[in-house]
Amino acid sequence: MTAAAAFSTTSHLILTPPRLRPRPHITCTATPTRLTSPPPPPPPPLSSDRVFNFAPGPAVLPEPVLLRAQSELLNWRGSGMSVMEMSHRGKEFTSIIDKAESDLRKLLSITDDYYVLFLQGGATTQFSAVPLNLCFPDDTVDYLVTGSWGDKAAKEAKKYVKGVNVIWNGKSENYVRVPEFDGLVQDYEAKYLHICGNETIYGVEFKKYPVPKNKGGVLVADMSSNFCSKPVDVGGFGLIYAGAQKNIGPAGVTMVIVRKDLVGNAQGITPVMLDYKIHAENKSLYNTPPCFGVYMCGLVFEHLLEQGGLVEVEKKNKRKAELLYDAIDGSGGFYSCPVEKSVRSLMNVPFTLERSELEAVFIKEAANEKMVALKGHRSVGGMRASIYNAMPYAGVEKLVGFMKDFQARHA
Repeated sequence: MTAAAAFSTTSHLILTPPRLRPRPHITCTATPTRLTSPPPPPPPPLSSDRVFNFAPGPAVLPEPVLLRAQSELLNWRGSGMSVMEMSHRGKEFTSIIDKAESDLRKLLSITDDYYVLFLQGGATTQFSAVPLNLCFPDDTVDYLVTGSWGDKAAKEAKKYVKGVNVIWNGKSENYVRVPEFDGLVQDYEAKYLHICGNETIYGVEFKKYPVPKNKGGVLVADMSSNFCSKPVDVGGFGLIYAGAQKNIGPAGVTMVIVRKDLVGNAQGITPVMLDYKIHAENKSLYNTPPCFGVYMCGLVFEHLLEQGGLVEVEKKNKRKAELLYDAIDGSGGFYSCPVEKSVRSLMNVPFTLERSELEAVFIKEAANEKMVALKGHRSVGGMRASIYNAMPYAGVEKLVGFMKDFQARHA
């Protein structure tokens, strides 16, 4: 019988372990080995490996903000968890979103008669949400169109409102200017006048804002690409909305600042996720928000306040834009920007080369020099340098230096 069979058939099997011999005491000693070469140096600072990113969005973020987020990624301020892991209804995240709102209110001097909402879906979703919340189907609205985004907003509004009046459209001139406001014919019965404060694709920016002549005095603005780039009198608007991914954070967060008296009259067909009243009553926590994105926006708001607020931020942005536009205008036609000087964007600078066949070479050589995402929008062509808040002056300096060198080699 095998041992296995014996084990399976015997109910009381006693195994006697073999007698163990005492083991001799062993002493180990080791002599440190001298390294033949010095240890590797610590990793270089983050900035040494980073490019100058001129993308229109998602876009460059402030390096101090990224480093702060990196340091807090695994364990947010002693909570034992990452922001990406915490409950959106827990005290930790509540403190994050509350502070982000408080800091944004400080930056833009937002009064208590406005809601500040952290939403999702991008500014494009607001093309639908605005008319659904502010209008009934038989109402009229006015749209002043200075670029592609304003045009898309007007077209979307037609799905929910019968009377969409495009009171001016710059498409026939290829969107290079903002009209004089005095000649615009607004509808007194319109529920709002809509503008896009800065057209990302064409580089056209409102330097002053039209006064709405509708009876409610409601001006609505898509400020996605210049949000928090300069001071704005929020009190002059009924509603401001903006995607975060250009100036204040990563993609995924959409800011809505809306006058409280405009909330609560959404059309019956309005999806619950587009109803401002739902989000206002739930303090932007009706469903799970983009928690990490909100956290990042909060860090950016802190960073902007540390710089002295938006007055100081605008000064820096003007200085960068002036450097780049001067290089374009001073090139003798080698480079050109089609936008009227009075409304040139501080954020998005489109330009072309006199010899268009060199544009691909320009973009490739610039990328080799760690200046990326300079290709213009597919609908426009040429180049576009997006120089948002987080783009350092050194980045624009390097671009201008490259432009002058490129011209010297190809003129």
